[in-house]
Amino acid sequence: MKEKLQMAARLLLGLILLIFGLNVFLQFMPHSEMTQEVYALMGALGEAGYFFPLIGGLQILVGLALLANRWAALALVLLAPLSVHIILFHLVLHLPSIGPGLVVFLLNLYLLFVNKPKYDSILAAK
Repeated sequence: MKEKLQMAARLLLGLILLIFGLNVFLQFMPHSEMTQEVYALMGALGEAGYFFPLIGGLQILVGLALLANRWAALALVLLAPLSVHIILFHLVLHLPSIGPGLVVFLLNLYLLFVNKPKYDSILAAK
């Protein structure tokens, strides 16, 4: 039962990341209403030229790794700072649309926790 729950969480997280990552490039999902602060942040990040393709590409790579169950432990570590950023963004700037980000954050946290034995050598290093 535990393994099935872990697999379901991994597949759900992988699918969410793949869909939202592809949306960065293909823009097939509508955007929700955004505040002026969100527009200002998105404009500044967009002008930098690297932020959105980098984030979308990372989401796609992590999503594929989780779906294929290849390098999943590494993918979860790469996703951790992004999932924290998603939560902070929504808490500070756009709370109404926090739902998907909260799901990503909680699934990432759960999967990091259940995969803790894979990180023991890193955590024990001095």
